[in-house]
Amino acid sequence: MKAAVLYAPGDLRYQDVPMPADPAPGEAIIRVKAAGICGSDLDRVMHTGTYHFPCIPGHEFCGEVYKLGERASELQPGDRVVVAPIFPCYQCESCQKGDFGLCENYDYLGSRRDGGFAQYVKAPVSNLIKMPDNVSDMEGAAVEPAAVTLHGIKRIQIQSGDCVVVLGCGTIGLFAIQFARIMGAGSVVAVDVDETKLEQAKTAGATSLVNSNAADPIDTIATMTGGRMADVCAETAGISITQEQAVRAVRKGGRILYLGTAHRDVVFPSKTFERIVRNELTATGSWNSFSAPFPGTEWKAVLGYLSDGRLQIKPYISHTFPLEMAPGTIADLAARKYTFTKVVLQMEP
Repeated sequence: MKAAVLYAPGDLRYQDVPMPADPAPGEAIIRVKAAGICGSDLDRVMHTGTYHFPCIPGHEFCGEVYKLGERASELQPGDRVVVAPIFPCYQCESCQKGDFGLCENYDYLGSRRDGGFAQYVKAPVSNLIKMPDNVSDMEGAAVEPAAVTLHGIKRIQIQSGDCVVVLGCGTIGLFAIQFARIMGAGSVVAVDVDETKLEQAKTAGATSLVNSNAADPIDTIATMTGGRMADVCAETAGISITQEQAVRAVRKGGRILYLGTAHRDVVFPSKTFERIVRNELTATGSWNSFSAPFPGTEWKAVLGYLSDGRLQIKPYISHTFPLEMAPGTIADLAARKYTFTKVVLQMEP
């Protein structure tokens, strides 16, 4: 089969590799149809590397069941599925509580074992979720990041009528806007430095747009809310400026959701830190997309929202490329050679 194989940071090669071995009982081989490129893939492929080499990256993907091992449940060859990429140990304390994303001894497609930038992948049947017929492969390739976002939105418990600020309007931010509206937010303020992304945020359901290159977002939010500030702020950009702004964007007793990861030290001025203490703010981190029953209600909910039209993915898939272009594409994306939102690799022409 064909795959994009990582041999060292910056050394991704499109080549022939052996097919996965026949599935053991409870396993399946999936013919991959489409795979999304995550921001973490850019860093992993170009800089940090995978946990061993060679390794096939890719953890956001969907496909169809190609071959089943024994005791493989109700799935049949040809069924269209999305694939949850984590393999929890099911034994540690977190797993026993159903917090599979916090597993102490997990395995993971695309970093610890071969992932979805390939024509075929092997995974446990328990990791497969059947896709509705009206959800396309392109949409299926973005179910994983949508589930990651929904996991966080559920943790922050948006209430009907809440004013929600979303800092960063990339893929995760656009999902956060949509889920905030689905959960009943009365207004959603989208903040970014890119006008194109702000226009996408508007189509995703944002009621107000703030270009933080043109205006101070905190002053603007204060004006919009009559000085009260937002009930909830979802930080999705993962940069130190917005991670600090998130604290200043919310009201007394407000809630902050950190979805973006930190790539450098995050230092709060003393006045910002005092807001956390004096205003009794709640800061919530969110990691991955998994809950009980595994792989989680988030995955099935995302597929349901896609099927009934409440969640949109297609408008935000900015580029598609064949798998053979993966090495150059990832290098270009990491170098920010053009503006993009969600980029998807297609396994077949």
